[in-house]
Amino acid sequence: METIDVKKLIRDLTIEEKASLCSGAGFWHTKAVTRLELPSVMVSDGPHGLRKQTPGGEGFSLNNSIKAVCFPTASALACSFDKELFHTLGRALGDECQAEEVSTLLGPGVNMKRSPLCGRNFEYLSEDPYLAGELGASYVNGVQSKSIGTSVKHFAANNQETRRMSISSEVDERTLREIYLTAFEIVVKKAQPWTMMCSYNCINGTYSCENDWLLNKVLRKEWGFEGLVMTDWGAMNDRVKSLKAGLDLEMPSFSGINDQLIVEALKNGSLTLDELDLAAARVLTLVKKYYEDKVEGVTFDLEAHHKLARKSASECAVLLKNEETLPLQSTSKVAFIGEFAAKPRIQGGGSSHINAYKVTSALDASREYSVSYAKGFDILKDELADDLVTEALELAKASEVAVVFAGLPDHYESEGYDRTHLNLPACQDNLIEKILNVQPNTVVVLHNGAPILLPWANKVKAILEVYLSGQAVGEATVDLLFGKANPCGKLAETFPKRLQDNPSYLNFPGTNRIVEYKEGIFIGYRYYDAREMDVLYPFGFGLSYTSFDYSNLSLKVLKNSLKTNLASEENPNGELHMHDTERLQVSLNVKNTGTRSGKEIVQLYVHDKEASVSRPPLELKGFEKISLEPGEEKRITFVLDKRSFAYYCTELGDWYAESGIFDIAIGKSSRDIVLTDSIEMESTTCVPFIHGDRTTFADVINNMENPAELIDLIKGVFDNPSASQHETGEEQMILEFIKGLPVHSLRSFAANKFQINQIDDLVKKVLG
Repeated sequence: METIDVKKLIRDLTIEEKASLCSGAGFWHTKAVTRLELPSVMVSDGPHGLRKQTPGGEGFSLNNSIKAVCFPTASALACSFDKELFHTLGRALGDECQAEEVSTLLGPGVNMKRSPLCGRNFEYLSEDPYLAGELGASYVNGVQSKSIGTSVKHFAANNQETRRMSISSEVDERTLREIYLTAFEIVVKKAQPWTMMCSYNCINGTYSCENDWLLNKVLRKEWGFEGLVMTDWGAMNDRVKSLKAGLDLEMPSFSGINDQLIVEALKNGSLTLDELDLAAARVLTLVKKYYEDKVEGVTFDLEAHHKLARKSASECAVLLKNEETLPLQSTSKVAFIGEFAAKPRIQGGGSSHINAYKVTSALDASREYSVSYAKGFDILKDELADDLVTEALELAKASEVAVVFAGLPDHYESEGYDRTHLNLPACQDNLIEKILNVQPNTVVVLHNGAPILLPWANKVKAILEVYLSGQAVGEATVDLLFGKANPCGKLAETFPKRLQDNPSYLNFPGTNRIVEYKEGIFIGYRYYDAREMDVLYPFGFGLSYTSFDYSNLSLKVLKNSLKTNLASEENPNGELHMHDTERLQVSLNVKNTGTRSGKEIVQLYVHDKEASVSRPPLELKGFEKISLEPGEEKRITFVLDKRSFAYYCTELGDWYAESGIFDIAIGKSSRDIVLTDSIEMESTTCVPFIHGDRTTFADVINNMENPAELIDLIKGVFDNPSASQHETGEEQMILEFIKGLPVHSLRSFAANKFQINQIDDLVKKVLG
């Protein structure tokens, strides 16, 4: 078709036509303008597959979508810590969208896992914003490299399903910036997604779709987002207010009612033509991007994508425990027990549910081995049938190893509602205990979308967490159990020992109107590590069939230079020093010290040792997945910038890396730090000192270069300490007491020493 000229179309479209572009035509298409030969485009659910409605199906139906490849869900894929895999997967999905004439894939979901109870956690990546942002950006770049758009969701602070369409997430700005917006920011700055999908919920009382601060100020002005913002399906509240706040496209269609409200707002002056033109132009740009780069006749190989799904599932499975039991010998007599072995749970429920063109179970994939099967339990029933138990126990006893396939049934976790506990069905826990009584060599394979409790974890020989890993999970599981593949995933979220240990426990899911994020920045491992609390499995944890050694950590400051990066020298005192305008290069060696080839995920954490504000003990700021043959050693390098050391300072309205000592910690998980070094940071930014009626003398003193004179003056208000007071420490006690006084309180103690105006003059002099 001819090139779409957005500027010309904006001139030629009528007001009514422009308004019509701001809402969908049905469920999955934008509106066409036949008069000007402007076509529509189709969007489709994702993100771990293509859930395109079958031709003619404009409504929402989980059972009315085309056959497609179901890849591992986000909760599984994130455990790969593999940016290259995310990019490859994105490219494959881009091909599928091109072949099916879908312009935009609705995903990825990068919301934080505030609570393990969120029913949609299987569709989100991590409890860590840096990890979610980096992986999400790789996915978006992969999809969009095929000239297919993405819609990053759900923007923002959508961290539960309970009352998700009306609840107000009450969260302070620092927490929003550091935890709940960071992943979106990284994706925007590194991948520039075609669209952003706003969330249903309110943020501090304002619906996301009406939030001018969120959409215009932060997303567009601060981050430089160039695409359009669309609603989640049915998220629109006030159409005109949303349009003014930066919400361009309402989905799905509202039968033209809201289009007419836009026209009326133009006529009564509550909306300007420039505001409407801007939204219409963004919709036109989406259409233009798709059609100008559209490739006709694209096809893709379903079997090739199935193989990619199998590889992906192998890359993200996490070996949680192994007492020299795995990998299984190919000649071992093995019992597969549990219905999930024959009917694996491959995905979660809701709008991301893919109509998989085929599913291969572990039982199907194990034909070449000596494997027998017993159903053990019914997935749909939380009860044990005597005949099934008897069959399972007899098979376990007669085998060399029992592999129990356990997990959460479909109805336990889904879009639309949250979980109420972290337990497996009791029948599964009971069956595992019974099997352990007759077969000590018991392995458990887990199918779940989020953390669960494992009361038998210290009794079984091995635990393999495969999450919800798509249609090829059965083949990948057998590959891992029998050693054709080496487990290399690590947890992208913490498994707590109790639900009550979760930091959001007392404030989830909130009331019928609000949910308060009282834990602030301390979610996931940030909280558990700060509390030094025992967990079942920590963030970043995962075992392998081989072993890795880390060594030779070195730090270099990269000086600012137009020609080259110059390494700094150490200070005479032996401490490395950098300014916040410079970057830090961190390098180390990793060696495979085992007998199998394998992949290791190296994690870099930063710790502010002298923070003036509350900060977590560790924050992930770098990760790298490397492949090593036995005996092979590689050197890897990270580069950290100011943002890697910064917290969000509300006084500055910006990110602030304050002066002080920072630890650089290299770990195999957040609880297994193997190498550390430190660097002294010198900030080039000053936080403004703002005087108010709650300013204490400690605040004033701490913001003075030379506070000695002020301290002496204030101490003079009180009786001069005697020698005995000095010896007993009373003088220091008095000084600390004075520091805690609000400035205005000095009047109460100084009536006989100073006139009130003298005190005010003193304070004004000090504060400038």
